[in-house]
Amino acid sequence: MAVPPEYAERLRLPWWAWPAGLAFAGLLAAELWMGASGLRAWLPFVLLIPLAAAVLAWLGRIRVAVRDGELRVDDARLPVRYVADAIPLDTTGRREVLGIGSDPLAFVVQRPWIGGAVQVVLDDPADPTPFWVVSTRHPVKLATAILAGRDAA
Repeated sequence: MAVPPEYAERLRLPWWAWPAGLAFAGLLAAELWMGASGLRAWLPFVLLIPLAAAVLAWLGRIRVAVRDGELRVDDARLPVRYVADAIPLDTTGRREVLGIGSDPLAFVVQRPWIGGAVQVVLDDPADPTPFWVVSTRHPVKLATAILAGRDAA
């Protein structure tokens, strides 16, 4: 029996978001400082710059993986045996699925800084969720891994 390909990806922020976010936090801290002395001189910098770094790290924390017969998106797990189809989407396709073709019961993990996505159509009568939409930088690879995992199960 062939082993299905595994897939793993972390939905990190683009590199330019880090200097931009930290520069914004530094500018805001400087605005709050405004030449004051004492506690107001250093407190904005000590609080806002680490807070900005924590928010940026939190925004890039999501992991997407296909392994052990499951599609894992952060904490959510979907056994691939319930997958009817996995459709790779480019930016335009993702916009259409999340706009006009949207369903309020769909499970969506979307990151605006990532253009591609995969629409995972479900075949589980007990689950009201019609499909998942998951952002990914490699939609074809993720869709292939999901379908190969389903076929191997």
